[in-house]
Amino acid sequence: MDVQKDASAVAPVAHELHAAVSSLGAMGTRQCDMDQRIRTMQSKSTPLVFVYAAGPCGYGLSRSLTKTGRAWWVVAPSLLPKKAGDRVTTHRRDAIPWARLRRSGARTPVSGPQVADAASRDLRRAREDARRALTPATHRRQAFLRRHDSREAGQATWGPAPLRWRSEVVCPTPAQHIVFQAYVRAVTAQSEGLRRLAQELQAGVPTWRLRPGVDALQALRGVPVTVAVTSVAALGDLTRVDQPSQLLRDLGLTPAEYATGDHRPQGASTTTGNAHARRALIEGAWAARYPAKVSRHLQWRVAKVPTALQEIRGQAQVRLCQRSRQGSARGTHAKRVGVAIARELSAFLWALAPQVPVTPSPPRISALSSERKTVVPLHGQRRSPGVVHPSAAL
Repeated sequence: MDVQKDASAVAPVAHELHAAVSSLGAMGTRQCDMDQRIRTMQSKSTPLVFVYAAGPCGYGLSRSLTKTGRAWWVVAPSLLPKKAGDRVTTHRRDAIPWARLRRSGARTPVSGPQVADAASRDLRRAREDARRALTPATHRRQAFLRRHDSREAGQATWGPAPLRWRSEVVCPTPAQHIVFQAYVRAVTAQSEGLRRLAQELQAGVPTWRLRPGVDALQALRGVPVTVAVTSVAALGDLTRVDQPSQLLRDLGLTPAEYATGDHRPQGASTTTGNAHARRALIEGAWAARYPAKVSRHLQWRVAKVPTALQEIRGQAQVRLCQRSRQGSARGTHAKRVGVAIARELSAFLWALAPQVPVTPSPPRISALSSERKTVVPLHGQRRSPGVVHPSAAL
């Protein structure tokens, strides 16, 4: 299926290897349209497996299929192979390759978020949008003051002193004073909105099913509650990943490689996958620039996790600080050092995951594999908490 806002293109294919792929045209997005199409197709073949690309229009479809007990696969659209000269894109032409690739077993499904997980993602995205909107509003206010040669007495731009100073600013004309007050109100409104969203993000953690994972990640230095919630909401249960290299690939922190012959040159990070989690981890990696220590806030966060997690936390802090100093001593750019530290920080997140009890997701219907005719679960099994150093695969 090629799921769109107003209609969805359907292309069925039988499970046999040489069966032809046909196109049934488009159908509506209402539940009654889906039920009618299912009854028509179910009379010809069973069981049915629905496959479509990940996107915002597929959330409602996945939940409706789950309620009816249908098997469904959500795959990444970026993994769809495409010919270099193919420049024709239609809904029908997009649906047919999904059916062929599903039958050949060339696609891997991804898990969709539950309602509570999607709510945490929405709060996190809204907070990031508010933070982005606050920066230009602050720049406009500062640019207005510079145009009129109004300089603040202190160096910092936050706190009660700058607020009192801005309240006493008098512009040459009433019109300019109205403009300045509009800029001040815009910054204040954005700051209040950012604060409210951050509070709502933290308030939803105690009742979240992934709260143990959030508490465990906060034991690491540079991972406050916002970074922890962003990472867990974007990545979900990290126990589904068997190796840290897979997690790095999902985050886009794997370096690009152009190997030829005996040469193995590597470039910048691929920057694919989830950009929100990657940005949060890089932001948290900057804490490794300072010497290793346990601050008062970190002590309070560490006290809530088991002893095994505290040991991993200590190893992570020492290693990350050491690697940061080594990179700076070699003259590496600070941003490149931060990305390298974020790679290792994500590997330690993977090492913490097996020690955290996570509430399992509701079971989904399994789909028949086309290669071995066996049942393949759509969610990976939870890996055993073996003693594996997280930097072994870096």
